[in-house]
Amino acid sequence: MTFNPLKEKGIPLEKQVRTWCDIAKRKFNKNDVDCYSRTRQIMMNGIEVEAWNFKHAFSRFSDDDEVKEFLAVTKRIEDMQQTTVNWMSPEDQTILETTLGYEQVAVDLTAWMAQNEPDDYVRETFNFGLLEDFDHLYRYSQWAYLEHGINPNDIVQGMTDVILGRPTQNHHNCNIIRLRKSYDKNKATPQTKVNILTLVSAEQQTHNYYAEHGMEYGNEKIRTTYAEIKDVEEEHVTMYESLMDPNESLYEKLLLHEFTEVCNYYTCYKDEPDEMLKDVWEEFLAVELTHLQHAAEIFEKRENRSAEEVIGNEIVIPSHFESQRSYVRKILEKEVDKRLTGDKGFAKISELPADWASYKIQEMSGKNGAPTETAIRTIKLQKGRDIVLADDNLAKKQPELLERGLEKKSQAPNTVTVEEYIEMNDKTFEF
Repeated sequence: MTFNPLKEKGIPLEKQVRTWCDIAKRKFNKNDVDCYSRTRQIMMNGIEVEAWNFKHAFSRFSDDDEVKEFLAVTKRIEDMQQTTVNWMSPEDQTILETTLGYEQVAVDLTAWMAQNEPDDYVRETFNFGLLEDFDHLYRYSQWAYLEHGINPNDIVQGMTDVILGRPTQNHHNCNIIRLRKSYDKNKATPQTKVNILTLVSAEQQTHNYYAEHGMEYGNEKIRTTYAEIKDVEEEHVTMYESLMDPNESLYEKLLLHEFTEVCNYYTCYKDEPDEMLKDVWEEFLAVELTHLQHAAEIFEKRENRSAEEVIGNEIVIPSHFESQRSYVRKILEKEVDKRLTGDKGFAKISELPADWASYKIQEMSGKNGAPTETAIRTIKLQKGRDIVLADDNLAKKQPELLERGLEKKSQAPNTVTVEEYIEMNDKTFEF
């Protein structure tokens, strides 16, 4: 049975305002919640923030009263929805616990999308970003243990490996190099368009969370780790948003934002095992169906073409959360030494020119040391090794992966060496 979001019945706009109690009353138990209920909550928070931001930006460029009125009404509803979703986080969930959830979103969402992305170039870009977020999860896991005594598996529940990826100190690029080729709006599928907008929203929210909360720790090394990884998330937003066709009109982008919300609430509703959260996803799906249908009317009236030309006539699935360990391992072993090039392509470290623009950025930003390397050095001093939550076969490859993935030309002075990883690999971490 098909689900045509342009035809399904939603909640009328005039009935979408809710009480403050209803808006802010739900929260999950961090000790009982399924890890993928947490990732859905984090992702949808980002989707709602993106929708709200876009509508405010659109309003500042529009002189069309009918459009401005629609935006005024719906951006308030988006804000109420964002509050409900964000307030699902319980007060006893620490910043670092939430952060591990954010990185699990980035890893498992990006991996699932890459396997369900019809555009080869977009898929390659997704795989590139995947290995960076994978390394972030590993770095934050060390601090979560050191600061709070947290076993990362209490959050990721064994669904996502915790082991080094492409080293974070080598993620810092000349941001011009992050720019990628944009899709052609007349040729790209709705799947590609929604995938990209979903990932942009999730990465943007990750950046925002780190920007708003990373400074709240007293430990200066944790604070600087958040600053370092926040910088990478900014690069990710730049990279993923550059995949979008800039020739899409604001009306077309409005349609795509509403369609992206509908598609993600639909998949959250279908996948959610927690009845309290499932009810929220179902209600907000009905809310967004109405927003989408109004946006489609605006688009068709202003552009004199069918909304189906842009989004088709059925739902697409941009998000689904399940363990992606096998796929991530395959990409890790294949692409840990891949880098971005100035011609919007990719190359291995050995193929980079001596004047590669990102070398200068890395040398400047890391000249006093990389906070993400300090995380491993600190836990090595305390425990004799770092936290690795992966099977023995992958764990034993850690020194080899570092050897391939680390740029020799621009290493921070506090870099943990391959020899040190070999030494640490001989020990078992005990929580």
